[in-house]
Amino acid sequence: MRVIRAKSSGFCWGVERAIQVAREQADGGKRTVYTDGPLIHNNQMMTALGKEGVREVGDYQSSSAIELADEEREDSVVVVRAHGISPERRKYLKDLEMPFKDATCPDVGIIAGKVRMHAEKDYDVVIFGDPKHPEVIGLMGYAGDKGHAVQTKEDLDALPEFSGGVVMVSQSTMFTHEFERLSVRLGEKYSELIVFDTICGATKERQSDLRQLVDDGAEAIVVIGGHHSANTCKLAMLAESHGRPTFHVETAEDLDSPAFDGFDVIGVTAGASTPDVIVGKVIDKLSDFSTTGVLCT
Repeated sequence: MRVIRAKSSGFCWGVERAIQVAREQADGGKRTVYTDGPLIHNNQMMTALGKEGVREVGDYQSSSAIELADEEREDSVVVVRAHGISPERRKYLKDLEMPFKDATCPDVGIIAGKVRMHAEKDYDVVIFGDPKHPEVIGLMGYAGDKGHAVQTKEDLDALPEFSGGVVMVSQSTMFTHEFERLSVRLGEKYSELIVFDTICGATKERQSDLRQLVDDGAEAIVVIGGHHSANTCKLAMLAESHGRPTFHVETAEDLDSPAFDGFDVIGVTAGASTPDVIVGKVIDKLSDFSTTGVLCT
């Protein structure tokens, strides 16, 4: 069995930046960093950061109240998650009167800027994405009552009639082909639709490189990353769409040797929140099942 690794896998630059911000603020464990919900969507990395003084408070969607005792507030800082937050949530965090640091992915910040600018100009803003995902929740906050989140053709068809300008953007971790299909459909209804392709470069690279694994002969695909990570789940769905048996794992411990019997070539990729050390351990374990080693495409 041969193991081939996708060219792009593991941390994207937005995740790397968020981790760097949190670690710098923690200063080697000298002070406590509170993140409003998970800083990134990887449980193993959040556990590792916890040992460095980074603590997750709030909830997955950054919507619940944050209650900290006076002694917990001392010599501590609040850090905004990589997925971003709504303006209302930002005000709430700042009103806690604690030091505040923003680790929002700059790509997400650019999307938020486009949403806010056009909503303020009275455009209706259609956001392609999961309405329960924290990134989309944050973007909807910038759109106010002009925001409309859609995931499917049915969602698009159920939109109200718009009388003015319409803008369409995407959650940064969605499928490119689905965004293109829905934007074309919306454009058929609104000829002056403004479309911003805001799917981030890292997402596009990982999706393209997964297709390359298939072209290179991968008979099964291992996708590494959190089951609550949107971009990782999208990679797993994409692998399945190519008719390849797909194994979505968080760590090497999730691998089962008999499951790979009969495959000559295994492709490996990872979501944008997956630490490289975990990717390495998964590849090492797969290589233990293998006799021909690892090839990076």
